[in-house]
Amino acid sequence: MAEITLPRLDGSSERYRLSPPSPYPRTAPANGVRTVYAAAHVVADPLKLQEPWRVPAVDWDATLAFRHHLWGLGFKIAEAMDTSQRGMGLDWPNAAELIARVLAEAKATPGADLACGAGTDQLDPQAAHSLDDVIRAYEEQIGHVEKHGGKIILMASRALCRVARGADDYLAVYGRLIRQCRGKVILHWLGEMFDPALAGYWGSRDFKPAMETVLTLIREHADKIDGIKISLLDAGKEIEMRRLLPEGVVMYTGDDFNYAELIAGDEQGFSHGLLGIFDPIAPAAAAAFAKLEAGDRAGFHAILDPTVALSRRLFEAPTQHYKCGVVFLAWLNGFQSHFRMVGGAESARGILHYADLFRLADQAGLFVDPERAARRMAHLCALNGIA
Repeated sequence: MAEITLPRLDGSSERYRLSPPSPYPRTAPANGVRTVYAAAHVVADPLKLQEPWRVPAVDWDATLAFRHHLWGLGFKIAEAMDTSQRGMGLDWPNAAELIARVLAEAKATPGADLACGAGTDQLDPQAAHSLDDVIRAYEEQIGHVEKHGGKIILMASRALCRVARGADDYLAVYGRLIRQCRGKVILHWLGEMFDPALAGYWGSRDFKPAMETVLTLIREHADKIDGIKISLLDAGKEIEMRRLLPEGVVMYTGDDFNYAELIAGDEQGFSHGLLGIFDPIAPAAAAAFAKLEAGDRAGFHAILDPTVALSRRLFEAPTQHYKCGVVFLAWLNGFQSHFRMVGGAESARGILHYADLFRLADQAGLFVDPERAARRMAHLCALNGIA
């Protein structure tokens, strides 16, 4: 059984013995009880990262191969979202190419399904002077997604947050965009813990009035809205809003701290899922959903609950750097040959954080090949002065 020397938070080190290989299957059918989107990461191309902080470089083959991994486990994909470093390393030209490539791949892949993020990240928030500026930026991205046959996830906009003067501005902008979209859209309420530039979104820093604005929007356009993903890391707020949604509009949890209980649900309903954590835990999550579909709630929690401790460490503050852990785990599990990220973002977390993620992923049964995971982790530790 593989062993490795890992650092501890107190500065000491320990010999850590890994668990047996992951027991979860590598392929699975889509479950019939929850709609689940995995927000997928992009794989950087280290041989083209000559200026990592300035010029993004994507390994398209490895990026597409990872999407096939997720489709093969029965997941839909939420494409070009914050998990793929939108607004934090991945610029709009690369995001646009990602959308086009993955939509083309999906058309050639039986059963593949996805929705794509449309936002305003090609517009510098400081250069946005009016709501019309924001609308034009949204329309450009919506047009690109729809040109390639994709469904829309309306992402939160830093530019809109900057220029909007209140709830009515959000209702006007979103209402206009929703009416223009060809099909139903998914709304995305991304909290400031994920992006500090979004503080006060929907016209208020307080949850209740912000929620009322979103609910007004949804009620006015319910026939054009599939659902809403909220990423506020507060189960109580999500449940409160979930119970107020009109019939036919679903809640997609974006709560990477409490997803197991929110997806399992209560006597009044449940959330579906659109989560970045599904990227690294996909095999375990697929096995958990199979248990839930079979009516085995205890089995569902036995598989999924151990991943929550991993997710809470991975998404700890500053939360926007969670992408580092997602890519780190993809590297340990052999989905990419290196641990480099677009924008050099892997440097945003330290070795103690990565060591804890290693332990927690192992304890959740996520390593397909523990020997490989240990070898790769040992290399990272050596780079950080840990023999």
